[in-house]
Amino acid sequence: MISKNDIKAISVILLFYILIECIGITCPIKFLTGISCAGCGMSRAFLSALKLDFVSAFHFHPLFWLVIPAVLIFIFKDKIPFFKICFIVIVSLFLIVYLIRMFQPNDNIVVFEPQTGFIYSIINRLIQ
Repeated sequence: MISKNDIKAISVILLFYILIECIGITCPIKFLTGISCAGCGMSRAFLSALKLDFVSAFHFHPLFWLVIPAVLIFIFKDKIPFFKICFIVIVSLFLIVYLIRMFQPNDNIVVFEPQTGFIYSIINRLIQ
């Protein structure tokens, strides 16, 4: 059963992402650091999947389909005896895909551009 704390946590996360989307920040990690996160492209992948454009969805993030089972596994973690193994596998898959995408020069979704991040611009202004 879903606990009240799980519902609160999911609600806070959803509200946070809706808020930052409204002000134009699509990824808080990329906004702050200029470096894409392991979930970068996930929103665009889901939007493509909703349009039944699965080729684009897999292009934006090849593990977009794994989010729903991961959320279900997290919600029912008390009933799943191998929860830790599932968690480790899912995190490992995201890290492997992230590293592969990070080192592909033609990938324009996952980027390493710290000079475009908010933190860099603040530090740069303080130094000057």
